[in-house]
Amino acid sequence: MTGISFHEVSHTYRPPRSAPTLALERVSLDVREREFLALLGPSGCGKSTLLYLLGGFLPVEAGAVTVAGKPVTGPGPDRGIVFQNFALYPWKTVRQNILYGLEKQRLPRAERERRARELIELVHLGGFDNSYPAQLSGGMKQRVAIARTLAVDPAILLMDEPFGALDAQTRALMHEELLAIIRRTPKTVVFVTHDVREAVYLADRVAVMSARPGRIKEIVDTGFAGEKGPALTGTRAFADKVEHLWDLVRGEAILAQTRRD
Repeated sequence: MTGISFHEVSHTYRPPRSAPTLALERVSLDVREREFLALLGPSGCGKSTLLYLLGGFLPVEAGAVTVAGKPVTGPGPDRGIVFQNFALYPWKTVRQNILYGLEKQRLPRAERERRARELIELVHLGGFDNSYPAQLSGGMKQRVAIARTLAVDPAILLMDEPFGALDAQTRALMHEELLAIIRRTPKTVVFVTHDVREAVYLADRVAVMSARPGRIKEIVDTGFAGEKGPALTGTRAFADKVEHLWDLVRGEAILAQTRRD
């Protein structure tokens, strides 16, 4: 079971040389098993903070974060995370990066090698097994990062703006790759983005967050389950959903900018 629950979650950052910042305030949100949920909102609204609390990388100060009814107290193999900046080991090859998590699990060598080969094929990197990150394009690096996370077979996939640094064409290709991977290896996915179209295209539901301190403003069902594909983006239904979500985000983005100024 991978049901996720945030109940009345608040979080404050306390830098040593500046005033405390309330990042999240009383956030309550449920994520269903094998659902693809996007967290959408203006910069600084606490999207990534919420993801890191779920990943166990930040302590839960107020409220509760649970997975399958159990409190999150730290990182665990049930939750894998993919970062925007790839976070690959530059001194390791594609194959070695993917093997890293499997080695930590102390799987037999033959099993590790089999899993690595399968994942390299899954993300279409056959022939690049012995290439280093510096020799790969941005999209290829992100494929390696996804494969490395999938190697340990987490039930929950956490993604922190994973395609934000990619050009538009590569991002579109990565959207198709991700959806294909999720169809073959179903996961519960929590996906942080500030891109409205990306959220509508990928997610089953979108949780729109307010300007800081982050709260859940509205949860929107995209209504496109099973209809994902490039042709979807040209439909009136897709455009209407994007417009609706953009209307929700626009006011919060303006408010966030005002507070920064």
